[in-house]
Amino acid sequence: MARQYRTTLPSPYLKRVRLDPARIPPDRPYPFDLPLFRDGDFALDFDAPVTIIVGENGVGKSTLIEGLAAAAGFDPAGGGPGYRPMDHSAAVETNGDVLAPALRLSWLPKVGQGWFFRAESFFSVARYLDQAALEVGAAPPDFLSFSHGEGFLRFFGERCGRQGIFFFDEPESALSPRRQFDFLRILRTIQSGANAQVIMATHSPILMALPGARLLSMTPAGLDPVSIEELPHYRLYREFILDPAGTIEAMLA
Repeated sequence: MARQYRTTLPSPYLKRVRLDPARIPPDRPYPFDLPLFRDGDFALDFDAPVTIIVGENGVGKSTLIEGLAAAAGFDPAGGGPGYRPMDHSAAVETNGDVLAPALRLSWLPKVGQGWFFRAESFFSVARYLDQAALEVGAAPPDFLSFSHGEGFLRFFGERCGRQGIFFFDEPESALSPRRQFDFLRILRTIQSGANAQVIMATHSPILMALPGARLLSMTPAGLDPVSIEELPHYRLYREFILDPAGTIEAMLA
């Protein structure tokens, strides 16, 4: 497990990431063939405790989150630094962690703690935590004895109160709209404490609306700052709320 290092400096700790063209494979396999990385000059600065990345399926949001997390020392399946909750030896899929060797991360300071949360591997990580606790004679955290959403929130509440960097890939996947507001309170606590950094990909307009967060829209053209009112997610939800029947009819036509 990574050495725990604490700092009195405020977040964000990860200041910048860039793609090193010299580290891109010559045949440019996935994910280097994504429009976001195709030109080889990708770079992104972080200037707020919470950065939220929004975009359509397939543009590279999760791939970027996975690549950043792997470059920061997290396992592709998620968990804390040094955790290895899954055996990847037989995996056939290509994930964003193959980006990690080509990414250059700039820190001030480098923090050695945090968490990478992936909704699809949450159960594997939770079982890993339970087994690790039992092996040393401790009480397991037992996140899986709760409903899917309640387990998520209990996990977020326990882990996100600590100093570190946290990567979230679609954390709203098991949360009802009301529970998403509970998660927003956790993010607000992180902002006010300024001792942790969050980089998150989401499709939830509720999470996108967090005041003070840096909101970025990912498209094939790149990553650009945006207001929530400019996002297709927001506009579509707004149309649906104002006219559910008309919106459904138009979308199904």
